Amino acid sequence: MDRRNFLKSCGLIAAGSAMAGPLAHAGSLFEEPLALPDGAEPLKGLNLPIRSLEPKTDRQISVIIIGCGNRGNTYARFAESYPKAVKIVGVSDILEHRRTRLGDIHGVKPEMRFGDFSEVFASGKKLADAVVISTPDDRHYKPCMMALALGYDVLLEKPIAQTEKECKDIGDLARRNGRIVAVCHVLRYAPYFLALREAVRSGLIGDLVSIQHMEPIQYAHMAHSYVRGNWRDSKETTPIILAKSCHDLDILRWIVDRPCKQIVADGDLYFFKAENAPKDAPMRCTDGCPHADTCPYNAIDIYTRQKAHLGVFDLDGNYDPDFILSRLKDPRYNSYARCVFHCDNDQPDHYVTNMVFEGGITASFTMDAFSPFGGRRTRVMGTMGFIEGDMTQFTYWDFLTRKPKYWNEEVAEVPEYAGSGHGGGDYGLMRDFVEAVAAQDASQLSSTVDVSIESHVMGFAAERSRISGRKETV
Repeated sequence: MDRRNFLKSCGLIAAGSAMAGPLAHAGSLFEEPLALPDGAEPLKGLNLPIRSLEPKTDRQISVIIIGCGNRGNTYARFAESYPKAVKIVGVSDILEHRRTRLGDIHGVKPEMRFGDFSEVFASGKKLADAVVISTPDDRHYKPCMMALALGYDVLLEKPIAQTEKECKDIGDLARRNGRIVAVCHVLRYAPYFLALREAVRSGLIGDLVSIQHMEPIQYAHMAHSYVRGNWRDSKETTPIILAKSCHDLDILRWIVDRPCKQIVADGDLYFFKAENAPKDAPMRCTDGCPHADTCPYNAIDIYTRQKAHLGVFDLDGNYDPDFILSRLKDPRYNSYARCVFHCDNDQPDHYVTNMVFEGGITASFTMDAFSPFGGRRTRVMGTMGFIEGDMTQFTYWDFLTRKPKYWNEEVAEVPEYAGSGHGGGDYGLMRDFVEAVAAQDASQLSSTVDVSIESHVMGFAAERSRISGRKETV
């Protein structure tokens, strides 16, 4: 894989981090990068805070992973790369095989292998410097509050919590107890977004006026995660604007660098519902669907042929199609075999949000479930220039010279972030979190918990607007 394709794959991971297996990106191969204009030259000279992923600390911090699924394993792998800086001393997961697998990798003692998260805190004693909370959305608030009460620093997967009040409760307790809470807004640490933000802040485009930002959810990823999967019910987890797109609200707030004042949203569940089911479609794809060959959402095709999104099946390296099919028929996993028109889902499959920031700067955000690729696409409009990017490179047009320039990681000579998803953001976040905990200095993080909460408040306001049809004040 060449560097360009490697970086593209990192962008795709951001859109579908649950992908796994030898053909993890199958189904996303339609994606084409934005074409560079003829005669475009490299954009040099951006002052970027990009450095090695190795933490600068003389102290090893100890961490307990709570939630040993995809995200927990991602952050734990950082300790494998930098064992002098961080050690995994505990694991917690309600699924024994997951905590056993991760515990064995890191040599975790038997007494530090916990089931439910409450077991981690049952002794009333602090057992490590920090915890990583990578549990499902509806199990972020309680373990975070329990951890903060005992004096742990916390790396908290997004979204922070299921309600605006719970988000603010976490922020309040972190401040009262003087603890560090790093929310996993990992795109802030990706070199691409660091460069995009710096290009705006440096004045290249004059005054920032407006942003258009799009998050396409690759069609099979939508079916996997938000129709069949863990995030299908907005009430049990969080609305999709937070479950999927709080990264994007955070990035917009970060680039604009001003508070959002008003927000309005629209969208609904258009396609994945019972009235759209073709005639004689069974409840599960494994029941012999007469439309299997003409349905792009066919579970057997997505999982056994494309081999996409396999992390949920706990395959332990066995990607034989017959074995995957047996998993689809297993009661523990067969929710992923359901017909997309016969699921208990309520998440919108298209979502449009418009924002007004302080000073009159506007931004529009679109999330759509019907695209052949993932990642992000962004256009930034200023009084003196224009930027368009696709999460791996962007082109800058100078209105005065009319000469385009482009930026990518080769131009900036960014070190290879192999193994780190979200365009390098996952490991960048872990590096800064480890340094912040070791130094007990939250300012070493890109985002304080209060700033992270601000973008969540935008998401909750957007969802209220979508349901009510009214513009919301943030």
